[in-house]
Amino acid sequence: MHDISFLTVLLYGQPIGTLSHVGHDQTLFSFNESYIHDSNRPTLGLRFKDAFDQLLIDFKPHRMKLMPFFSNLLPEGPLRRYLASSVGVHAEREFSLLWALGQDLPGAITVVPSDTQPWPTEATTLPSRTPRQSTEDHALHFSLAGVQLKFSAMMNVRGGMTIPAHGVGGHWIVKLPSREFSHVPENEFSMMTLAKSIGINVPDIDLVDVRAIDNLPRGIERLEGKAFVIRRFDRKEDNGAVHIEDFAQVFDVYPTEKYSKANYRNLATVIAAESGLEDIAELIRRITFNVLIGNGDMHLKNWSLIYPDRRHARLSPAYDFVSTIAYIPGDRSALKFSRTKEFSGYTIDELNHFVAKAALPRKLVLDVVQETIALFTEHWGKEKKHLPMDQHVRTTIDTHLAALPILSTAI
Repeated sequence: MHDISFLTVLLYGQPIGTLSHVGHDQTLFSFNESYIHDSNRPTLGLRFKDAFDQLLIDFKPHRMKLMPFFSNLLPEGPLRRYLASSVGVHAEREFSLLWALGQDLPGAITVVPSDTQPWPTEATTLPSRTPRQSTEDHALHFSLAGVQLKFSAMMNVRGGMTIPAHGVGGHWIVKLPSREFSHVPENEFSMMTLAKSIGINVPDIDLVDVRAIDNLPRGIERLEGKAFVIRRFDRKEDNGAVHIEDFAQVFDVYPTEKYSKANYRNLATVIAAESGLEDIAELIRRITFNVLIGNGDMHLKNWSLIYPDRRHARLSPAYDFVSTIAYIPGDRSALKFSRTKEFSGYTIDELNHFVAKAALPRKLVLDVVQETIALFTEHWGKEKKHLPMDQHVRTTIDTHLAALPILSTAI
């Protein structure tokens, strides 16, 4: 007889559904009747509504993995393996991993065992088959994304950071330095500072000495240098939560498909329908900025929606801006703009195709592109020598900018 276990899914602290583990590593999600019949229910995610804005309630079971929406709540790569090891579950048993990590998930979701449920017997056993690996084309991107261990942390009275003993309750994300790529925290801090200076919505950020971070896990405390910290925009000062979802959740795809299953036209179509032109302008501003710095890692999980009023989506504040061309020569955009991923292909012709296919106002898009280029050029020239990035990053971006057709084309 197979173990049957249940996890209660809460949104803003209220039960809305159940994840059921029914043996053979199969899981199934279902909404509570009270949530289904609540006309003022808070939004869990866009993938749960149909074209007529009605709630979807029938979902197929999944084996070993959770359905993509919940799978995307879990960490990836080295961080997943580290956290799974620390709580004693197998990294690929997603039901058990969500059980262990469910108290501090992105957004306003928490997951708790229903009453005193038995731990699934498969939780610590090896899987029957190896999951599909990422393609070679994306191997460097996965490496770059995975080399910075990230932890939720709290600011302490000395101005440093403290990682809570159980990973719950932090209002900041600490991104530690990489052992493989040099000075990634300084790169990210510089790019995010530059983004904020040209009007992009950026949360509070800082660089802190790794030695100023208390309660680092054993072994990690030997890292030296700076860590990048960013305030969590899904947390309030009163410890309340603001709900968010990333675009891998929106498009109902697994993290392994975050580079391939959508493009910027698809993002624009969702944002135009759910939010409006203000967020479309912000989307274009961020796409243009990331072209200018050469950030090839703005995949679906690095774009998110936020629900300030619990029901209606807005584009979330920006995060994960890094000049990847400094580490991966010849890098391309993570997502197609419209027809191409090449930074050099971000041209007026490509933008015209983009606005036509996404049914966006052409003047709005081209005006935002032009304004972003002008502001970037101004601030890059003034600030690049004062930001804490490597000289190699500065030189690489300068060389990259000189080769971009969009900078020399009249809009």
